Amino acid sequence: MNIRRMILEGEGVSQDFKKTITSCEKIAKTMVSFANNKGGRLLIGVADDGSIKGVKSEDEERYMITKAAHFYARPALEPAFEEIYIDDKVVLIAEIEESDTKPHYALGDDGKWWVYIRIKDKSVLASKIVVDVLKRSDNKEGVLIEYSSKEKALLEYLDKHERITVKEYCDLLNLSRRRAQRILVNLVLSGVVRVHTTEKEEFYTAS
Repeated sequence: MNIRRMILEGEGVSQDFKKTITSCEKIAKTMVSFANNKGGRLLIGVADDGSIKGVKSEDEERYMITKAAHFYARPALEPAFEEIYIDDKVVLIAEIEESDTKPHYALGDDGKWWVYIRIKDKSVLASKIVVDVLKRSDNKEGVLIEYSSKEKALLEYLDKHERITVKEYCDLLNLSRRRAQRILVNLVLSGVVRVHTTEKEEFYTAS
């Protein structure tokens, strides 16, 4: 593994730098977001600016990550570790594979379990729609779409406008939030509509 090349890539959807592990809750959130996405890796001993600090104790960092993966993530995760020696320092790499048992939940400070997804270099709380999409994305039966007037109205709207939010869809057809979410989940799973999550909002576009 070329550690310098990895660091040059910077933090992003599939990579996160940690100078040291200080909280099982925080690191579980990052690992869960990787598992719910396409996988990712943690570089421990690397500061946010990419400078190599090294870890004081690989065993201690490895213990914290394993504890977070087993007790602060549900279902539990199994990170793969590798130690890289560079400039007389040790960088610990923890690799998290994309999960085939999504969604994974992380235990929060509030004692509740939450689903996180990776958006750019941040681990963001998943909306109910995204959680439902993750739950059903490995459903082998596929999705049967019935194009009622409600689906047609949505697609006609997206034909004329670039995007729509759940609230706009509810207002457009006077739908309950639950009904609108159910329709959107089916359309996302069938590939007709795409969901876009940012740190500030979530919206939908035609695929």
